[in-house]
Amino acid sequence: MRPIIAFDRVSADGYFASADGKLDWVVPDEELDKSAGKSIGEGGADTILFGRTTYQMFESFWPNALEESQNGEGAEDPHRPGRKTPEMRAMAEFINNAKKIVWSHTLKTVTWQHSELIREFDPGEVEEMKQGPGKAMMIFGSGSIVSKLTEAGLIDEYHFIVNPVILGDGKKLITDVSDCKRVKLVESKAYPSGNVLLRFSRMT
Repeated sequence: MRPIIAFDRVSADGYFASADGKLDWVVPDEELDKSAGKSIGEGGADTILFGRTTYQMFESFWPNALEESQNGEGAEDPHRPGRKTPEMRAMAEFINNAKKIVWSHTLKTVTWQHSELIREFDPGEVEEMKQGPGKAMMIFGSGSIVSKLTEAGLIDEYHFIVNPVILGDGKKLITDVSDCKRVKLVESKAYPSGNVLLRFSRMT
């Protein structure tokens, strides 16, 4: 079965974006970028799931980041303009080459390479994707889709990077879940930057 893995950076008080949707509060961490890139690349993810907002954010950034990194300087970090690293280059390659599935009622078409537009979210169709051929499916941001997948019990692992930042207000990643969902902590790791990785698996 193909697992679905949600990977998100969150503040210490539980938000995945500031109230205006910005991510400029994220604490850079080269060690974390290396381990995340290695896990995604060597772990065998080949598909990314999106809601419309995150899809359009990624589409506006990652193709340009890949193109501009051809000079060997690495790709730009989306959270810190001007910071370029080989790890971001590897991430840009993965994102651009991966199959991308976006759920949206408002998009008329998608033109980013390897993208597929789906109008209606159907848990049964997602379950069929999980049973089909392929590798792991990642989801970054996309709170509305993470919430629907969580409600349907379709996310297998949650990888939260807790940043040493208090936002005070912002956007919650998961909302409108009807009951308590139990998860099991399978890994925790603190980084010198103050970031902490918490990896949870879904309990069945």
